[in-house]
Amino acid sequence: MERLRAARPEEARALTALVLRSKAHWGYDAQFLASCAAELTLRPDEVTARRVVVAQDGRGAVVGLASLEGAGVRARLGLLFVEPAAIGRGVGRLLYRDVLRRATALGVGRLLIDADPHAAGFYRAMGAVAGPGGPEGLVRFEVAPVALAGWARAWTGGARSVHVGNVAEFNAQFADASLDREQLAAHHYAALAAFYSPEPAALVLPKRVPAGWAALVGRQLGWGEVEVYDGLAESGPGLSRAVRARPALVERLTGAGLPLVPWGLTEPFGRLAGRPWRPDELRHESKSASHALFGRVLAGGGHPGIRLPAQWRAATRRAAARMLARRAAVGAGSVLKSEYGVGGSGVTVVTPERLRAAGGARALLRRLPRGPLLVEEYVPGPAAGEPGGDLRDLTYDGFVDGAGRVHEVGAAVMDVADGGYRGATVGPGVVPAGTEGPLLAFGSAVGRELAAAGYRGWFDVDFVSDGAGGLAPTETNLRLTGPAIAFMVAARLDALRGAGHLVRIADRVDLGARLPDAQLDELCGELARACARLGAVFVPAIPTAAFEPAPWLGVLVAAHSRQVLDAAEALVRTEALAVGRPFTDGPA
Repeated sequence: MERLRAARPEEARALTALVLRSKAHWGYDAQFLASCAAELTLRPDEVTARRVVVAQDGRGAVVGLASLEGAGVRARLGLLFVEPAAIGRGVGRLLYRDVLRRATALGVGRLLIDADPHAAGFYRAMGAVAGPGGPEGLVRFEVAPVALAGWARAWTGGARSVHVGNVAEFNAQFADASLDREQLAAHHYAALAAFYSPEPAALVLPKRVPAGWAALVGRQLGWGEVEVYDGLAESGPGLSRAVRARPALVERLTGAGLPLVPWGLTEPFGRLAGRPWRPDELRHESKSASHALFGRVLAGGGHPGIRLPAQWRAATRRAAARMLARRAAVGAGSVLKSEYGVGGSGVTVVTPERLRAAGGARALLRRLPRGPLLVEEYVPGPAAGEPGGDLRDLTYDGFVDGAGRVHEVGAAVMDVADGGYRGATVGPGVVPAGTEGPLLAFGSAVGRELAAAGYRGWFDVDFVSDGAGGLAPTETNLRLTGPAIAFMVAARLDALRGAGHLVRIADRVDLGARLPDAQLDELCGELARACARLGAVFVPAIPTAAFEPAPWLGVLVAAHSRQVLDAAEALVRTEALAVGRPFTDGPA
């Protein structure tokens, strides 16, 4: 394991020799190397001034160096060279990330990199963005070093944390009739526990995960060692209880005093974490309660462009059928909702056309899960192909800290089909400023209401847009969310690779064949390398469904531009579907 330290002036000659060996690795002839010698030479009096840091291997041998030169708004990565025998071991990545960390501490706004053409792929993979200018024969890159976002530091108090993937446990307390008894889908989704904060110390998971998965995610996100405790509750919703049944594990997880972060609050988690359980905290998880909360916020004024769809409670299924039929008769669409639901479960959009196709309201209701029903006014969006169609479903994410302060995280665009959530994209410019401002203001106001009601933890507010610049809030979620995961990863990557990451989470990427763990690890490694060549980051988010009868993978992709982000997602989806072709295609 390599470690970093400041270089010493008396090492200047040896470091110069390392630099020249590293440069020669790319096949340059002696004449060219001689022409570069002056600019690649380190003098003893320069070592400190140029802020040179070296990497040492486990035996104490120096295997790389990097310099951070200049200060203020703009600085330069002057040297970054690795001993040829150590290339490919992650030394360059370690040194590069250290330069960005030091640049952030110095307040550097822009870091310039003039790279050897042979190293351009490395810098692109590390997140640097190519630009114009630079000396002849070199490739100019820039990066904007930033510290971890303030909200991300506040979320766990700046500490690494223990992540408890209690998705099924959270869902079960609301008796969502649309979810299977064993909560198998929730156990897959619990793999997102890897991303409940920007840097975990330990993961606690109900299902067993592939052995290589956490290591790959850790490399992509620059984590140190992360402990993984998996396979603790392969079926059913009892993860926290399963942990509490193992006293040695409880001591391991709680003994260091690190914060425990769940998907959502539950009584069993409260017992595990030593947190007082207040079930009334979660009352606004109810869709009718959140609707009433939105009404209170809007009654106070100050939120132009936000309108609340009308909502009615149907006492019986027959009453719901009559209500849907009456609205359809005058050409009005409706949204039929269960009182509780996750990821769009229990939500059905009912247009007059759909009602006719189903054979009437009663016939439609017979196909839906039983339970309390809400009928809500449908807010039409832009027609297919009209501007704004890709901004139909939006969300606000934030959290209330232990002192009751609301922290704004941001706005995201969700991918929703027929009421079902499929993923989200976060990052600068994803939501236009004219829409983002009102959305953030309303979301923060909801957060203040939640805080006043006693809630502490993560929350989101979902919206639909009407195609004319208006927004309609539809529900709150008092837990972590898919967009929350994307925000966590964006914050981590910004701190590792420079500001401005766009991050997309795709809940389901279909695989062309069922993949055992070793083959899945191989595929994910190949996808990570292929995306890096584009300048993007690939992170396998949900690996546990790769051997299901209909196999799939949840993924995160990130990049500094929308074009590269879209290209990375397309590459991942294409390659994931192609994995079975050698076995399923017939002879040529």
